[in-house]
Amino acid sequence: MSNTERHIKIENMRAKEVAEYIGIGLSTVWLYAKQGLLKPINLSPRVTVFKKSDIDAFIASREVA
Repeated sequence: MSNTERHIKIENMRAKEVAEYIGIGLSTVWLYAKQGLLKPINLSPRVTVFKKSDIDAFIASREVA
């Protein structure tokens, strides 16, 4: 199974996975989260995930604009 196929089947992604999925840098993921473009979910003080559906909606909004 390729990385792309693995990402499609999961619901939550860590920041590094989001960066790979979108094709941006890790620091850009955190910048977008700080700007409110991506919605992080804090599972614990050191574990943050992002919903795949939110990431897909973000990508779709960027394609239209």
